[in-house]
Amino acid sequence: MRIRTMSFFRLKFFLLLILSATPCWAQPNRRLPHIGYLYPAGGQRASVVQVLAGGQFLRNPTDVYVSGAGVHAEVIKYMNPPRNFNREQRQLLKIRMKQVRDKRLSELPAKARKRPIPLERDLQRIAPGKPKAAKAEDTAKIEEEKLPDHPLLYDLENKTLRELAHITDVFLTSRRKRQFNRQITESVLIKVTIDPHAKPGSRELRIKTAAGLTNPMLFHVGLFPETLELEPNNQKAYADLPGLPKPKPPEPPILFNGQILPGDVDRFRFHAQKGQNLVIETHARNLIPYLADAVPGWFQAVIALYDDKGNEVAFADDYRFKPDPVLFYKILKNGEYELQIRDAIYRGREDFVYRIAVGEKPYITHTFPLGGPAGVKTVASIDGWNLPANRLLLDTRPGDHPIRQTSCDDGKILSNPITFAVDTLPESNEVESNNTVNQSQPISLPIIVNGRIDKSGDVDVFSFNARSGDKIALEVHARRLNSPLDSILRLTDASGRALKSNDDYMVKDNHLHRDTTGLMTHLADSYLITELPADGTYYVQMADSQLHGGTEYAYRLRISPPKPDFAIRITPSSLSTRAGGIVPFCVHALRKDGFDGRIKVVLENAPAGFEINGGWIPAGCDTVRMTLTAPPKPPSKPLALYLRGLARIDGQMVSRPAVPSEDMMQAFLYRHLVPSQKLMVAVKQVRWPTPPVELAVPSPVRLPVDGSARVRVKTPKRKVLKEIQLELDHPPDGITILDVAVVPEGLAFRLKADKEKVKNSLTDNLIIEAYREVAPKNKKGKAAKKKNRVSMGFFPAVPVEIVKQ
Repeated sequence: MRIRTMSFFRLKFFLLLILSATPCWAQPNRRLPHIGYLYPAGGQRASVVQVLAGGQFLRNPTDVYVSGAGVHAEVIKYMNPPRNFNREQRQLLKIRMKQVRDKRLSELPAKARKRPIPLERDLQRIAPGKPKAAKAEDTAKIEEEKLPDHPLLYDLENKTLRELAHITDVFLTSRRKRQFNRQITESVLIKVTIDPHAKPGSRELRIKTAAGLTNPMLFHVGLFPETLELEPNNQKAYADLPGLPKPKPPEPPILFNGQILPGDVDRFRFHAQKGQNLVIETHARNLIPYLADAVPGWFQAVIALYDDKGNEVAFADDYRFKPDPVLFYKILKNGEYELQIRDAIYRGREDFVYRIAVGEKPYITHTFPLGGPAGVKTVASIDGWNLPANRLLLDTRPGDHPIRQTSCDDGKILSNPITFAVDTLPESNEVESNNTVNQSQPISLPIIVNGRIDKSGDVDVFSFNARSGDKIALEVHARRLNSPLDSILRLTDASGRALKSNDDYMVKDNHLHRDTTGLMTHLADSYLITELPADGTYYVQMADSQLHGGTEYAYRLRISPPKPDFAIRITPSSLSTRAGGIVPFCVHALRKDGFDGRIKVVLENAPAGFEINGGWIPAGCDTVRMTLTAPPKPPSKPLALYLRGLARIDGQMVSRPAVPSEDMMQAFLYRHLVPSQKLMVAVKQVRWPTPPVELAVPSPVRLPVDGSARVRVKTPKRKVLKEIQLELDHPPDGITILDVAVVPEGLAFRLKADKEKVKNSLTDNLIIEAYREVAPKNKKGKAAKKKNRVSMGFFPAVPVEIVKQ
């Protein structure tokens, strides 16, 4: 009883947290097309790949768009959500598979056909027992039945013998009914063509449907030959598939694609040569960063390597602080090896997708320094496996992006990417020994120190002189740059008295780190800002909170007066509307070093007709919703838009690019902004574009506390205006919309503020949706009693400011 009570209150607590989330996190409850996974999630250069996109609301797909050059995609077929097979469908599948099996056997050389290998032997091995003779009425039912619309059964007539064995294992080995997750049950088959010279790396794939543009999903372009996982692949499968010759294991380099279903363990065999330095790199969480309805919130892959005698020779369940495992193993003898992959707690589902690259791939394990000053040539030393060089030139050209990536590229094969930082402050390197106050390394501010926690228990100490009242900011870049360091900072005065310290830094709303990429769930980089109490010498102590250390435990430590700044995130990264229509989106400000001013959001080099409405982030505000108006003559295909944030800081105009992102939920509760490569906008061509709508009152609308304000909008007068109703879409607490009326200019309405609920200092944008109610007609032409709500679109964002009467 006690356990049940605790579970009830815990569930209630989680629900309350979800329901109390800020409006900007909540997305409108619309049937927007969404991709949950791609399988396979990539392909080799110079190949044609059939990809399955699983998701929801994907009906009527028309086009597929892949970012970057050299990759082309087209829709093959939309497939309805699958259902469990009935008895007649299972029998029909057996008949069809036998026909295909016999055809494949007839195509084999005569020597291979001597051994009788009927399909029935497979079925007897799976489900032993004397088959019952089919009755005439049963045969008629089977002939009338159709095979379900399932991706595995597409193009059944051309399946190989091994693929037929896979279908047999999936559909005919068990009669257990499967439970389907409706968020990933719809699917679209896609043909992806990858050019021979396509740039390797990750791309974004989106599908355009009648309902709009989907979210982006990662699609990798690789260099290794690729293969798909086929069941059965247990230890006996390689020698116990009737009618199939024992497959010859491939040799590295090879890339394995697969999906983990509940309780599944996938196995792959390959042949390796003595002396090979194999890097076995897994992409799982990297492909789908967060799962909303799974704990810990992603596919937690576990991999193990076995020799030809079944002995485990290597194992990994992560790589440092990253969930995706990486194995490094030097082959000790020639022979066959088996690679196994599973979920850590044996979960599984169609969106538990993975890619495992096996080969002598260059892999950078650590680098130093982790960045350099803008405009100054910086060469980093690198270490790892199979590297063609031990030094790498960093791109430190001045530009917008302080966090960048690069790879080691010898022209034939590409290493994993490394992340580095570029800044405008002076830089220096840490010098040992500086482990105590007496040995402290003197520095002059402002500065960025590039250093390492060289060994377990190491402490790096720096000293500087300052005056009373000086403000100082200390910030570590380590974990964000793929260093395993879990930093801790401590600031002391000359007497040794601790003034301030910090281990992990998070902003107050607990949603975002200032510079987080959205993929880090442990924000391990330290940050503190304080005012110094007196003239004198101060000491900064830098260490690893877990007392770990080594050459890979590098960091960049900024010690300087505060540098007020900001970054901008835009969600979602795919927008869809009609010609001339208006679509809402959310803007997030990541403020830094005490910057609290307002930020203007503008379009950069956008085609004519696109316009942002309500384009200001108010002072002190972190999130605000805006709207984008599309032109009446839309582009022929989705295009990328670029936005910027502009703010005046210390008398100078500062400009920062807006990074498109996806608002993803992790494990039912936590939310993350995961950056995307592009902000894509699809504008649907319609016969009659949406009429223009314009705010006809001064902006912002000044709304008295416990009072109201009348708002007018200009729009062409039409009969339908009399039927329109207006609704605030996720408004701030205490604001309502009343008294909608048709006026000569278009429409008018009243905004009301409730003093008991509204915040006195509120400055925000209101998003208003217009709709009307329509009674659908039945087949006889008679209108139904219950009316359906039909959206007529959005108004431009209405800036509002609460004022005292």
